Amino acid sequence: MLVVHGVWAGEGLAFWAEQPARAAGGPGRHPFAAPVPALREALGVDGGDEPELALLLPGTAKEPMPSPETGRPATATRPRLRVWRVPAVVPPVSAALRVVDACDGSATVRHWAAAAGFARDLVRRGRVVPRLVAAPGGACRAVWEPVVTRGDAAYFRELALAMPPASRTSEVERPSGEVLWEALGAFTDALVREALPEPLVERAVTARERWLAALTGPDGSCPDVPGLREELDRWRETVVSAEGAARVCFRLVEPVEEDEADRDLDAGWRVELALQGVEDPSLYVPAVRVWRGEPVAGVPAAERELLAGLGRAVRLYPELERALRVAEPGELVLDTAGAFGFLREAAPLLQAAGFGVLLPRWAGRNRLGLKVTARSKDPGAVAGQGLGLRELVGFRVDLAVAGETIGEEELAELARLKVPLVRVRGRWVELDERQLAAALRVVGGERAGEAPAADLLRQVVRGDGELPLLEVDADGVLGDLLSGEAERRLRPIGTPAGIDATLRPYQERGLAWLSFLSELGLGGILADDMGLGKTITTLALLVHEGTGPTLLVCPMSLLGNWQREAARFAPGLRVYTHHGPGRDPALIAGADLVLTTYGTAQRDLEALREVSWRRVVCDEAQAIKNSGTLQARAVRAIPAAQRLALTGTPVENHLAELWSIMEFANQGLLGTRAGFRERFQEPIEARQDEEAAHALRRATGPFILRRVKTDKSVISDLPEKLEIKEWCPLTTEQASLYQAVVDDMLGKIDGSEGIERRGLVLATVAKLKQVCNHPAHLLKDGSRLAGRSGKLQRLEQLAEEILAEGEKALVFTQYTEFGAMLQPYLARRLDRPVLWLHGGLPKKARDRLVDRFQEDGEPMLFLLSLRAAGVGLNLTAASHVVHVDRWWNPAVEDQATDRAFRIGQRKNVQVRKLICAGTLEERVDELMERKKALAERVVGTGEDWLTDLSTRELREVFRLTSEAVA
Repeated sequence: MLVVHGVWAGEGLAFWAEQPARAAGGPGRHPFAAPVPALREALGVDGGDEPELALLLPGTAKEPMPSPETGRPATATRPRLRVWRVPAVVPPVSAALRVVDACDGSATVRHWAAAAGFARDLVRRGRVVPRLVAAPGGACRAVWEPVVTRGDAAYFRELALAMPPASRTSEVERPSGEVLWEALGAFTDALVREALPEPLVERAVTARERWLAALTGPDGSCPDVPGLREELDRWRETVVSAEGAARVCFRLVEPVEEDEADRDLDAGWRVELALQGVEDPSLYVPAVRVWRGEPVAGVPAAERELLAGLGRAVRLYPELERALRVAEPGELVLDTAGAFGFLREAAPLLQAAGFGVLLPRWAGRNRLGLKVTARSKDPGAVAGQGLGLRELVGFRVDLAVAGETIGEEELAELARLKVPLVRVRGRWVELDERQLAAALRVVGGERAGEAPAADLLRQVVRGDGELPLLEVDADGVLGDLLSGEAERRLRPIGTPAGIDATLRPYQERGLAWLSFLSELGLGGILADDMGLGKTITTLALLVHEGTGPTLLVCPMSLLGNWQREAARFAPGLRVYTHHGPGRDPALIAGADLVLTTYGTAQRDLEALREVSWRRVVCDEAQAIKNSGTLQARAVRAIPAAQRLALTGTPVENHLAELWSIMEFANQGLLGTRAGFRERFQEPIEARQDEEAAHALRRATGPFILRRVKTDKSVISDLPEKLEIKEWCPLTTEQASLYQAVVDDMLGKIDGSEGIERRGLVLATVAKLKQVCNHPAHLLKDGSRLAGRSGKLQRLEQLAEEILAEGEKALVFTQYTEFGAMLQPYLARRLDRPVLWLHGGLPKKARDRLVDRFQEDGEPMLFLLSLRAAGVGLNLTAASHVVHVDRWWNPAVEDQATDRAFRIGQRKNVQVRKLICAGTLEERVDELMERKKALAERVVGTGEDWLTDLSTRELREVFRLTSEAVA
């Protein structure tokens, strides 16, 4: 397995890789650098340059030191920096961004992934400006440049300081800030161009129009326009200099509630002008108080700040000029049309430019929409081979607002008023001309009739169009799907004759559900807990249907598992593994089940698209959670009659991951990514909108089957999982280091916001967790381990007890470098085998370690990297699981535990979580126990993020208490 590294090479992000075996090369060449063909295969990229880079790396005259991710021991005792040459690939910037998103490489790749995330956040918040810059040879380029000010500037500095030295290249070392700024500019420009596929002008004639046209598309070349260039530079300077301790804020105030009979009065709206704290938005001072001379905390010249901000804002919101005609402007009075214009146009523009905007709670929520009633023509009909969704159903469409039906007379009254904001039964509703025209077309058109159930299903789930779909009342197959009661439609299916096992009852229900979706021509997500047997359930479906070949795509680490499980449980299936240098597409035709990896599917896409697949299955489907990656796009491009996704965590971090997996399973069913983000993701993630969460559960529920092991109604024959929390004290050295980190970082966090704050919190918690593990883990100085860590001392005691009882244990750490420190130390101290599995091991080595642990009767420890071994492995020989350090996402931690606590386990499994008392680890544990997560509200998994905590809560989390030290 290759360890990929990323280096900024001036014109783009270059990638090179270390391989396990020595490579042929002359003096000065890195002896373990992978050749370009192997590198391209690992990256999955075509095109781009292939330079030879000169890197300054530590090592000896014989060879450079291996990176920690390789797992190879370092032999140098006194390493020195030397120049080593490596073959590299520099793909286009857009392709490089996809690589760093998808690649689990070295620290350098992770750093560039953080930089790419920073660029995406800047673009999302509109923190970019267009510029015209000189290019070599006297030409010019139209570029999008990031605007990094205030909190973003602090995060930029942190990111630059955290840049690994190996991220920048060559004999002449450049400052990290200079390298990061160059890369951030390239990332930002590529991301904006990707988001603007259409040209800004259709026909570019003048030089300025050619500049506008050059802001889209791959080539930014354009002629120089000196006046325009100077004007754009002044604009950028104005934007950068506009960042202060306070900002101008605009608050839309609705009219005082009036009688329904007077709702057509076109008056009473106003925009209140104020100053708002940048770092403390709760500091809100109306302009009238500023003009009275009241002091504003932290703003020495409040009047000047207010006037300067209003002067900048009027360029974006010309209507504001009316309020500025008086000496001391305090508000802008608007009619209803003006208020609607502020809501729809001015507010987003002002907010994107950095101004504060406060809107009423109903803004964007109460909308005019549709209610659909559907009745099956033959409710008793049995669906088969898609018949259920092809049948005609009778339907009726009504208009509704906030759950209440609107009649024709009431709609006619709204049309007569011709105002975009109206009060309907006590609620303010946004109603623009486009929506009103659409509503009138609904009333005047065909409001009832017959249509295929599939068409109505897509409309219900997507809910896009000019009028959103607010409510559905349906019966039959369609009603069962949308109500979450499809299980009553399932025909019981016992264990198929070709399966060499007996399915458990919940697995039989899972098989019936998969078969039900298959008959309807729909895809699905089997999201059962790890260890509940998604593999055997899928194999049973293949045996049960027995028609057409199935392509199964999985991570490379699971190929062997699928081969063994298919041979064991479905020996009658003809299985072909399409992977490796000897793969032959001609052999696919003779197989019932074709196994391949995500990387191979991407490389052999054209050959796989030629096959008439009955089904495409993605195992560990979180591998396609980023919809823009090459492998996600590749598996979506393979045509099949049905698509299934298998994953225990359909949502790990963001709802966009659920959209990506659903887009694979049922393409187009959830609409476009932009529409999904607007309708579901932003309301749920940013505002915790329960209505949107309910709508998403209704939309996705028919296509997700989720069961958990701890539910005794699902499975009752697993042994017990006993979870024990082990409280470990800090040594005096650990406590001193811990307090030093807290003192250094809390002040920075206090003065930060947005992505900068998120980055500081993550960095602080990572450092504190390393201190809790061991001082040498934080310091990375190669110092001794014995006697310096309370957690390590408890791990040794537990290991001795487990081994003395003749048993085996899994020991998980999320830090590869800490695992590399622990393995030789524990092996010496315990005088027992301590196996070590991490991401740098090739598949054969991983398989050998797993086989030895499962088959060798000798008591031993299996030390595992959580990221590399948290999924896909069957390690039921272990009756103990120890989590040395805690993970951000409890779902990921539970998946790791499930390597032992799964079907096939015959003994009780003791799970121990090592926690340093009196530190953030104790309080993180309390938070993980009591807080509900985003995914749990939507599809039933769990996670939590410390970055959501307030500064006050973070202070409490980081606090070191007296019980921490032994």
